[in-house]
Amino acid sequence: MPGTVRLSDVLKRLIDIWAAAAGLLVLSPILAATAVALLVAQGRPILFRQQRPGRGGVPFSIAKFRTMRVLRRGEVAYRTDELRVTTLGRVLRATSIDELPELWNVIRGEMSLVGPRPLLMEYLATYTERQRRRHEVRPGVTSWAAVNGRHVLRFEERIELDVWYVEHRSLRLDFRIIVMTIQQVLARTAVSAIQDPDAIGFPLPGPDAGADPAPSPPGAPR
Repeated sequence: MPGTVRLSDVLKRLIDIWAAAAGLLVLSPILAATAVALLVAQGRPILFRQQRPGRGGVPFSIAKFRTMRVLRRGEVAYRTDELRVTTLGRVLRATSIDELPELWNVIRGEMSLVGPRPLLMEYLATYTERQRRRHEVRPGVTSWAAVNGRHVLRFEERIELDVWYVEHRSLRLDFRIIVMTIQQVLARTAVSAIQDPDAIGFPLPGPDAGADPAPSPPGAPR
């Protein structure tokens, strides 16, 4: 039931904090090397930040490594992704390194290691009452949908797998998903640098949704 506090949810939060902190520490050399590589190859900003719906649909600012160049005049986000993803960005997406900054979102309590992936705010208005159940829990760095098709799933299939996770969630299931995620990343299965919104049936958001932010002008606060 929404709003019900379960012992497993408390334990899950404690595990999230410990595992995310340990992950940031262990992966700090990769995080630092990626930041330097992005700075040299693409310049600032290094991180891509965007409002996404969290638990209860409350928006939060998700953080990822930036993998695209900024929109040029006349370009539309999601219609020009293939042109805008950089060479380094493709590598980061294929290895899921671009997602590692989300561990900070986990520590902040905005995300969990496992939960429905946070999609765009624009999609909230398209959900049915059942589909909105995906927001009864914190969004995750990885998810049941991610290990059961990930980038090749159609929108309705992904949302249904998210709801199934909410209805069947447990620490045992979370552990299974994490193990499957590691296997998936190592094997690089069901991973695509670009997702065709028409092919996977995602609702088309506004022209600027998902666009990487423009670099700040010299001297501007970041």
